[in-house]
Amino acid sequence: MKYLMTCALACVLIVTPAGATERVLDPMHTTAPYSEWNDVRADAHAPIAVMGDHNHEGGEIMLAYRYMFMEMDGNRSGTSRLSPADVIAQGFAIAPTRMTMDMHMFGLMYGVNHDLTLMAMLPWISLSMDHLTGMGGSFTTKTEGIGDAKLSAMYALHDRGNRKLLANVGVGIPTGSIEERDTTPAGPNQPLPYPMQLGSGTYDLLPGLTFTAQERRWSWGAQAQMVLRLGRNSKGYSLGDRGKVTAWMAYLLADWVSASVRLDANKWGNIDGVDEQLPAMAPMMVPTADPDRRGGERVDALLGVNLYGTNSAFADHRLALEVGVPVYQSLDGPQLETDFVATLGWQYLFR
Repeated sequence: MKYLMTCALACVLIVTPAGATERVLDPMHTTAPYSEWNDVRADAHAPIAVMGDHNHEGGEIMLAYRYMFMEMDGNRSGTSRLSPADVIAQGFAIAPTRMTMDMHMFGLMYGVNHDLTLMAMLPWISLSMDHLTGMGGSFTTKTEGIGDAKLSAMYALHDRGNRKLLANVGVGIPTGSIEERDTTPAGPNQPLPYPMQLGSGTYDLLPGLTFTAQERRWSWGAQAQMVLRLGRNSKGYSLGDRGKVTAWMAYLLADWVSASVRLDANKWGNIDGVDEQLPAMAPMMVPTADPDRRGGERVDALLGVNLYGTNSAFADHRLALEVGVPVYQSLDGPQLETDFVATLGWQYLFR
């Protein structure tokens, strides 16, 4: 975790000073140095899966919707892939084989003034997990509902010229269920393991730091975020803390469209405690019920495109897509590995 935060701070510090500019053409095709932030071009926002990357002027309101999809197919322990037979051979009666997550994220941002922006987010989550049993059977469990809400504030530590540095401070609110049940080989209405629950059950502290910069045709940024669990939930456990560092670069193809590349590194810990509603034998039956098999780290490579409405009909509308795959992952497994992630989003600004 300390390594992730150190890398993020290095990304922020090793940047061109705000006063340094290039003698190149800006998006309006003038020959003046590019030295002022332009928020009416496609890359003024980070790739759509990055949140808390930009601030607003006083009185501005932005509505946002994101659809996020993640597919996990196959198991991994450390950096090695495992077949279902490999998982069963380790003494488990059940092996998870595939999981999908569909998330609809609704967001609202409000600019209190130039330096302070408030943000609220609420997700709706659908989860599905396929399993194989040691006896050759199969079954699927599903859950759906509201996830954990997030409230946060962004304060501009530096917002001058074409450079911005934002401090992010937020709290996760346990609005997502941790009492999800479904039918399993043990019978109907059985409590489901940790990955199939919709929330954390804990209040979480969400600190972060974001740097962004613009040039004539290029923009780039870096962000570091953490999720710190504040105690255990009502079921006797807390999910592992998380650390995230991401960096991106975008190229402005035209004022209304930009393309981006991004690297996203995540590290998360194992679960502290045990879910009291799970049977005592559950961790030996299926790895998803073992709190010591939930940690890991992963690096994703992603490609994105941002569209910005420049005519009167679509003014202040933004539409964006980003897709990616892991280039590295090491898991405290057996644990389902991630194979594909995608985010499609829309944003609208009321000035």
